[in-house]
Amino acid sequence: MSLTLAEARDRAASISGVSYALELDLTDPAADRFGSRTTVRFTSSAPSTFLELTAATDLEVTLDGAPVEPAYDGRRLHLTGLGGEHDLTVAARLPFVTDGEGLHRTVDPADGATYLGAYLGLDVAQRLMCCFDQNDLKAPVTVAVAADPAWTVLANARVVAEGDGRWEFAPTPPIPVALVCVVAGPWASVRWRHAGLDFGWHARASLAAELERDAADLRAVTEGCFDHYARILEEPYPFDSYDQVFVPGLNWGAQEQPGCVIYRDEMLPAGRVPEDVRQLRTAVVAHEMAHMWFGDLVTMTWWEDTWLQESFADYMGYRVAADGAGVPGALLLHEVARKPGAYDADRRRSTHPVAPDTADVPDVASAATIFDAISYAKGASVLRQLVTWLGDEAFLRGLNTYLTRHRFANATLGDLVAALDEATDRDVRGWVGPWLRRSGFDTLRVERDGDVPVLHRDGVRPHRVRLTAYDDGWAETDAVVVDLADEPVPLPGMAGRVVVPNSHGETFARIVLDDASAAAVADGLCRVDDDLARGVLWTMLFDQVQTRDLPAEGFVDLVARHLPGERRAGLVTAVLGRTRDRVLPLRLDPGAATEAVAVLAATCATGLLHATDPDLAEGFATGFAETTHDAAALAGWLAADGVGSLPLTPALRWRVVRRLAALGAADAGAIEAERVRRPGLDADLGAAAALAARPTADAKEAAWAVAAAPDVGNRLLTAVLEGLWSVEQADLLAPYVDRYLSEAPGWAARGDGFAQVVGRARPALLLGAAQRALLDEQLAGDLPTVLRRSWADWAEDLD
Repeated sequence: MSLTLAEARDRAASISGVSYALELDLTDPAADRFGSRTTVRFTSSAPSTFLELTAATDLEVTLDGAPVEPAYDGRRLHLTGLGGEHDLTVAARLPFVTDGEGLHRTVDPADGATYLGAYLGLDVAQRLMCCFDQNDLKAPVTVAVAADPAWTVLANARVVAEGDGRWEFAPTPPIPVALVCVVAGPWASVRWRHAGLDFGWHARASLAAELERDAADLRAVTEGCFDHYARILEEPYPFDSYDQVFVPGLNWGAQEQPGCVIYRDEMLPAGRVPEDVRQLRTAVVAHEMAHMWFGDLVTMTWWEDTWLQESFADYMGYRVAADGAGVPGALLLHEVARKPGAYDADRRRSTHPVAPDTADVPDVASAATIFDAISYAKGASVLRQLVTWLGDEAFLRGLNTYLTRHRFANATLGDLVAALDEATDRDVRGWVGPWLRRSGFDTLRVERDGDVPVLHRDGVRPHRVRLTAYDDGWAETDAVVVDLADEPVPLPGMAGRVVVPNSHGETFARIVLDDASAAAVADGLCRVDDDLARGVLWTMLFDQVQTRDLPAEGFVDLVARHLPGERRAGLVTAVLGRTRDRVLPLRLDPGAATEAVAVLAATCATGLLHATDPDLAEGFATGFAETTHDAAALAGWLAADGVGSLPLTPALRWRVVRRLAALGAADAGAIEAERVRRPGLDADLGAAAALAARPTADAKEAAWAVAAAPDVGNRLLTAVLEGLWSVEQADLLAPYVDRYLSEAPGWAARGDGFAQVVGRARPALLLGAAQRALLDEQLAGDLPTVLRRSWADWAEDLD
């Protein structure tokens, strides 16, 4: 049962003065369940209420010191006879999980060590503790944990007492229970003090060498971002310490738990760390730190204002990665790796405004569907346009008013708009309507009046954008910033030149070039010196394939012609990823897709030959390893443990092994030999994907048995299905497409987070008529809300 808006409003009106004391017994991490004891102090103006607690056994409840037996349905604990101040204690045993929703348990195969992490979120705090599981009942939380004395235990606040296997933490300021955090295990740690606070980075013991390798960079990034936020935000950092933990099995990229941020530990890879991974990691660090203010200090009242947290954190993430941590490439990654997905999402029927109406999010299950590219990448892009239109000084002045006015409380779109409106004489309220309250996006179109380019807008939003002019050799000759609304803007100073609108991605809009400029892009894209302008043009091409204005074969030809000359590894990775994930499975039949794979392999081979630095070489080597049919070349890479002077990272080795398996050139014995070469979580997952990739019926059946196991972990499911699906094995996989469509709804019933994992693991194949009919049949029936959204988007993309 998902909490409804009406229930949340009623409960918030009657409950106040909430605080929690949580005690966890984690002394038997191998058991099925752990002990959870929550003392909740609250005031009620109503005679009855309910709290959430999921799947509890051994339930013991006392209210105001007296044992009671309240009605309990497995999700809600119903209390009666209330009025005034109350003291409720609920003791129970709750299940450990492997799906990333609750107290997640991982046993590291590298050393047998166990790690526990409370990965909470929408409707998930109730899997850790008895609570009022809604954002606008923020409360102080005091945590105590009993666990192995040899472990390290971390939570949202600093430790105030430790000894004999018990940790006690200071009470937090008021926070949403969805952001309570506890992680426990034999972590490797790097600790220091900065700005009067304790800081730390932590990772599994088997990743201690990687943590030590990156410790200086991680500390510099953390301090750079922290100090930059201190300069631009008037509210001080609101918590008493700042730990960051690389954890196994997290469904999200990271989560912003106050004072104890958690990251999926794939961000701490073995081997050298490629440039695009460093840039992404830096942006994520800045993103999660932004949440300490946007989401933790000031929290949305209800889920329609998800964007107040995620859009702001995403925007601040790439901004502060550059200005605070000195890593400007994060903005390029936003343009080519995140923004295209937002354009895709915003043209689907399932799109929604960045700030939807409250009534459009009637319950928490529907809220889970708007943690999407609209609330993240589009919202961040819209905020960037707001800053461009409003001016940075006024923007920050309004933000600081908003944060101070609503500190440790809740807020809405109206609260933000009021603060911005006070900071400027521009019409902020008029701007909000078309940009935040309407879905979709405008088109910025260049036409010619003779030789003079004229910028037109097809849409309703005001835009302030940069236009760049180039000569025939792609040398930049001019750049201007213009305001565009109803009236076209002629650009006589750019007469006869190639013109690129929105050339640094200042706004969120489709761009259409005039014929001469479009022809110049097709001929000379790789010669554009400006990284951002080149990224904007690649995104334009992604859009043209999605809308079928550019045939997929034509796009693959452009990739073959221009990608080998690319100078940024992140752009190489983004273009190859888009081609793999969106072009081959959605726009080409199996025969044409197989031909395109061969073209990509040749493209990557050329790029690898001419790569000028290790990051480019790794990007092209990864693309080659995913597409080539040259098994001998790949076997040679494994034997040499390198590609020329480029050492193979463990991640790249596993891509090579998986491709060899898909080609029938690596059997189960070879895969097992690779797994034991460097045992650990990554090896287990890499082996699972490689075994699934083998081109035999027996291999596919064995892989399916792993994926369909009732207790399969989230990472294992993802690895197996990534290895299973291949556009080059469409005939062999046809029965498993049917089985996925039939069985996945049952898998997704485990929870919203796992449903997202299941939806993302859908077949990377163009569906046949019968398969498409089965997808439509399932969509017409009863599906978990999150999976329904994922599959409806998939169906629309196929159309």
